[in-house]
Amino acid sequence: MNKALVLDIDGTLTNSRKEITPATKSAIQDLMKRGNRVVLASGRPTPGMRRYEEELELEKYGGYLLSYNGARVVDCFTGEVIYQRLLPLALLPGMYRFAKGNGCGLITYLGSDVISAFPVDPYVALEARINGLPVREVDHFTEFVDFDINKCLMTAEPEKAERLEKELREQYGDRASIYRSEPYFIEIMPKDVNKATSLDKILPVLGVKREETVCCGDGFNDISMIRYAGVGVAMGNAQQVVKEAADFVTAANDEDGLVQVIRRFFNREAGCEE
Repeated sequence: MNKALVLDIDGTLTNSRKEITPATKSAIQDLMKRGNRVVLASGRPTPGMRRYEEELELEKYGGYLLSYNGARVVDCFTGEVIYQRLLPLALLPGMYRFAKGNGCGLITYLGSDVISAFPVDPYVALEARINGLPVREVDHFTEFVDFDINKCLMTAEPEKAERLEKELREQYGDRASIYRSEPYFIEIMPKDVNKATSLDKILPVLGVKREETVCCGDGFNDISMIRYAGVGVAMGNAQQVVKEAADFVTAANDEDGLVQVIRRFFNREAGCEE
């Protein structure tokens, strides 16, 4: 019985240098060669995931990219978007006023560009650098963004972001999904979109049951899929609340924690738990 390994990228698949170690890469490719599925599930925009798609050869092995926290899912073999949800543009004026009034960063994405409503703050710069994408600061953000978007991202100092996340949920929780991926990143997603809801939509396409999924992550936005999975795994470097949600805590991302997961939950003969 083949299974699916679902991996967050930052802090999970990659080490502190944003690299996939040789041991982790070898273990992942080995389980794909045995017929198991691999899904990269990230808050990153799709272009920001391509480096790792190519490094793991997901096109060759039939992997998937679940980007924007699940608002878009791409079949790496065909390049087809097999699932997508859009953030209503009617929300942007209010989000813009909120961000401006609270001194937050506010961005969305167009192709391979990060579109910023305000001068670039350190967290917007970090988001762009992590994804290897340029930033375009635009005038009249709400007028400029007249195209389909999968998410917006607000940025703020961690303590401030924690408070603003709650305020945003109070104001927009009936129209959008709002949660943090990192202490300083507030994700603004289409309503009822997270990594778990998107996995639930695409697992039938993969031919994998929920009970046959192993989901690994380290951040707040990974909790939904960790709770959803047949086996939910938190990295050793995960936030404490993520560890509490998990069935299993593995070693840290700088200690090849995913290799331990693959050895424990994907056996060489049948891809089942040892």
